[in-house]
Order: sequence, then C-alpha cells, then structure tokens
Amino acid sequence: MKTIEIPYYKTLTLAHVVLDYNGTIAKDGVLKVEVKDLLPELCKNYTVHVITADTFGSVKAQMEGFDVVVKVLQTDNHTAEKAAYIDVLGKESCVAVGNGNNDAHMLQNAILGIAIVGDEGCATPTLLQSDISCKEIADALTLLLNEKRLIATLRK
Repeated sequence: MKTIEIPYYKTLTLAHVVLDYNGTIAKDGVLKVEVKDLLPELCKNYTVHVITADTFGSVKAQMEGFDVVVKVLQTDNHTAEKAAYIDVLGKESCVAVGNGNNDAHMLQNAILGIAIVGDEGCATPTLLQSDISCKEIADALTLLLNEKRLIATLRK
C-alpha cells in the first residue's frame, strides 16, 4: 500500500492498480513492450489487476510470468462488471486505467482514474470520468512509479 499526499487535492492510499487490457496495455491482444518493462516495478508497489473481455484470447499467455491478477469478464455487461470489480476491491484504494467506453464507470468508481488516449483513442465518457489523461500507457504507469509526477499533475 502506498500513501501519496497531494496538496489541496486529496490523500491517496493506494493498494490496487486495475488495468484494462486491449487498447490500454495491449494492442490487438499483444502486451506492449513498454508495459513489459514497467510492470515488474509496478507489481513491487501495488497489487496489479488486468481486466478484460479477452477479445483475442491471448491475455493469459501474454501475462504469464508477471505477478498480476487476471480477471476475464464473464457477463455481457462489461461496463457494470468492471465497475463492480473496483467496488469489490475497495474503491478508496484503487487506481483504474482504461480507454474504452466500457471503462468509464470503472474510472469513475476508483479513487484515481487514468484515461489512456493511445492507438485506439479514448472514448469521451471515459475521458470525462478520469482524473488524469495520458497519451501513452508508459506515461500513466510512470506516474504511479514516480509519485512526484502524480503530485505535480493533481495538486491545486
């Protein structure tokens, strides 16, 4: 668990990082190289969860060797299922990162929501529910690894 005090914003006590898979940390079902490099360090500081519909059927193989929890969605309502996952973990201790329309409520529920614009773009509802938007996943993960960057972005 990591506590980050952000002046005139809020104090975050973070334990979980919930990452959408396709469009966020993977492209066409393949984990992005920059994520492979940053994920081990992220896992030292947080419990990392990868949540996905697994459109390409590749998430388990791609995440093999990483100390992450993989959650494959089971219902047709991915939006509600992702938001509920944050609730179960405890929204006050979660960072949610995503780009798709079905990530909007997940980002809204988490104490910290990060929208990724990336190769697929970012759905407007998700962007509007985020606390921060980043152009690349590496930028978002680095914010979580270097809390001074996070503080600089969010302080008032």
